[in-house]
Amino acid sequence: MIRFGLLGCGRISKRHSDLLGGNHIDRAKLVAVCDVLKPRADALATKFGVEAYDDVDKFLARKDMDAVAVLTPSGMHPQHAIACARAGKHVIVEKPMALRLQDADDMIRACDEAGVKLFVVKQNRFNVPVVKAREALEAGRFGRLVLGTVRVRWCRDQAYYDQDAWRGTWAYDGGVLTNQASHHIDMLEWFFGDVVSVHARGTTALAKVETEDTAVATLRFRNGALGIIEATTAVRPRDLEGSLSILGEKGTVEIAGFAVNQIRHWDFVDALPADKLVVEKFSVNPPNVYGFGHQAYYQHVVDCLLHQRAALVDGLQGRKSLELISALYESIETGQEVALRFEPRRSKLGVLP
Repeated sequence: MIRFGLLGCGRISKRHSDLLGGNHIDRAKLVAVCDVLKPRADALATKFGVEAYDDVDKFLARKDMDAVAVLTPSGMHPQHAIACARAGKHVIVEKPMALRLQDADDMIRACDEAGVKLFVVKQNRFNVPVVKAREALEAGRFGRLVLGTVRVRWCRDQAYYDQDAWRGTWAYDGGVLTNQASHHIDMLEWFFGDVVSVHARGTTALAKVETEDTAVATLRFRNGALGIIEATTAVRPRDLEGSLSILGEKGTVEIAGFAVNQIRHWDFVDALPADKLVVEKFSVNPPNVYGFGHQAYYQHVVDCLLHQRAALVDGLQGRKSLELISALYESIETGQEVALRFEPRRSKLGVLP
């Protein structure tokens, strides 16, 4: 049994608390929650019959807690993750793991020194359509990759940003690229491999925030493929899609839906009998499983901790995704193509005003 605590009881905590506190994860148990706003912590604690804290040190001093999910504002992830590591707790941190590469490095180092594991939440990698597309990729069915595209067309109105003062700030949140589109950017890099360079543009179209709410970018991958990122929270009046397209010389797959969770197109030059089954049986996540991506992700975390297995998305994988996002912001600020690996100079992400 792995005993979990939740650090941060804001909007994102509902999915984590419902799964852990609702006993939806085999061999996992929620034992405590913590938030500087005590009423938030109390609400979750009452719902699941666990203890609530508003003092991080007292929370981390619990001896009956093996791992902590860090669900605080993105800009606070480093200090909280490092505190958890130093307290001997395994760390599960929501995306993005940090806003600055140096902070990500400090988190990785702290966990290594403490001998605890660091997991970065990328639950969409566990979506059934994504798993099937990844199997096709590893089997070489796409042949030479040509073009990859992710589209995040979501609605986040002003009321969303006004919920918390940290939303839409450079120091604690970042914009659509860092927050809403980070899973999709990670997915693009996971399928297409290392990025050589990026060129991006961003604008604040509708929301009254410091950061961008709309951005586009082109990418050049080491394998010769090209990539496109389209991300916005300025869709009105409601969410449109979150999708991934994979185009290769021998096949095309498009996974759409709200969060890369529904096969919209599956077609290969060398068709297989199993392709029909993929479309019929695996085109969407199981409808009767609550929070499928997060549930599969947490089951993976528990399995890694109980059996000492490597994480699918560890600190180094999380850092790789952050480096790409940092390069996108560098390009937005300079107006130039930015090569990876690079040293951030103009990127505002994670910088205090």
